[in-house]
Amino acid sequence: MSNILVINSTGNESRVALVENGIITEFYVERERERGIVGHVFSGRVVRVLPGMQAAFVDIGQEKAAFLYVSDVHDLNDEPDRSVATLGQDRRRGRGPIEERLEEGQKVLVQVAKEPIGTKGARVTNHISLPGRYLVYMPTVDHVGISRRIEDEGERERLKGLIEEVRPPGSGFIVRTASEKVSDRHIHNDMEVLIKVWEEILARHEESRPPQLLYKELDLMLRATRDLFTTDLEKLVVDDAAQFNRIESFVQKYMPEALGKIEHHVGPAPIFDAYGIEIEISRALARKVWLKSGGYIVIDHTEALTSIDVNTGRYVGKNTLEDTIVKINLEAVDEIVYQLRLRSIGGLIIIDFIDMERVSNREKVFSALEQALEGDKVKTNILKISEFGLVEMTRKRVRESVVQFLCEECPYCEGKGYVKGSETVAYEIIREVLREASALAGRAVVIQAHPDVAAVLMEEEHESIGQLERLTDRRIRLLPNRSYHVEQYEITTDG
Repeated sequence: MSNILVINSTGNESRVALVENGIITEFYVERERERGIVGHVFSGRVVRVLPGMQAAFVDIGQEKAAFLYVSDVHDLNDEPDRSVATLGQDRRRGRGPIEERLEEGQKVLVQVAKEPIGTKGARVTNHISLPGRYLVYMPTVDHVGISRRIEDEGERERLKGLIEEVRPPGSGFIVRTASEKVSDRHIHNDMEVLIKVWEEILARHEESRPPQLLYKELDLMLRATRDLFTTDLEKLVVDDAAQFNRIESFVQKYMPEALGKIEHHVGPAPIFDAYGIEIEISRALARKVWLKSGGYIVIDHTEALTSIDVNTGRYVGKNTLEDTIVKINLEAVDEIVYQLRLRSIGGLIIIDFIDMERVSNREKVFSALEQALEGDKVKTNILKISEFGLVEMTRKRVRESVVQFLCEECPYCEGKGYVKGSETVAYEIIREVLREASALAGRAVVIQAHPDVAAVLMEEEHESIGQLERLTDRRIRLLPNRSYHVEQYEITTDG
């Protein structure tokens, strides 16, 4: 299968899957009311300085105060009207302890670098990064970097020289992979747009009364189009007509060479069903994941770490016990790395492979794991496999895991496990009705569901229900049923 970007829009939920050679390598979900704030730029106010931690809490208008480390503090905050041409001078000033650089009540310009997770507020920085199609503009950093994926030395030199010629003094750019073999005009246009955005941010910051949002990063669909729709992708497929038009307009403005690669999915099956993605998402929520051989892995999450246990399951092998164990461990390696990426698992990870007696076999499995992790864009650190088959590794936590986002603590087991959230089930119901519409008889579709799920459909997604009625040419009746489990629902017809 070719490399494609698949985008699904259901009501206020957007889902994006990057499929490479038939395998989902990246998966993202965004809901409008829970939209992430990474990349947003705020005019904030310092509410507390912590000399002992060399950090400060900053009010940016969110539920929890943001966290700012001293290494992320830039003197631009003292003079918000500084022009892009003089930022290099700011950068060269002395760097003192945080209590000498910030004070309570001070107005600061910050960008969210890390989403709030659990009980922790967002992490913010003064070093702003503004991503474009081909470049990332860093107005506070005097540096030019080239994507490592651009391997041709001649092309790297061309791009670096192009940036050096016109970049504002003291500022910096990162040249993205999409810039490879792109014309000078397109690169210059991208630079001009980003510099103009930065100047507008500075002007708004000077006039602002914090906390105030100054700049909003693109939503998931346009962000994925900008960042993932590269030249090596065959096509981008989206199922919503309005979003198709919006993406097409965005591509026409910023990447017109890719216009012919955008498709509107109008098939009878929902788009994620048509491309085999829905079943993979279900696997990403499962505790037990079966391997093709009959073995399986078990993934458990705790507050401190994620543990992954490899088991032989139904596989009995054909040769010696050691050969059987090695075969399952090697098969598990690919599935484990795939699940880490698909589920967006971060933090400390412990992998418990099946015990192997021979040192050479342990090294073989470890080498296979290292090689599989080379394709992971997220930074990982891995320790040697122990004689008991244990591997300790860390993976940078860049966002909430799929389980954290799609699920909520189960009220039936007092937080010991997970069930799908009421919104997740509501969107599943909408997709199920679309999927079964042609086979349903009667003039009305009757949906029985848990009251929380029914409330989402009746209130937050009432417009989606209206659209569903028009698409199926049937009236939709919603019946809350308190006896139903939150994941349980029934779709029948009436009349």
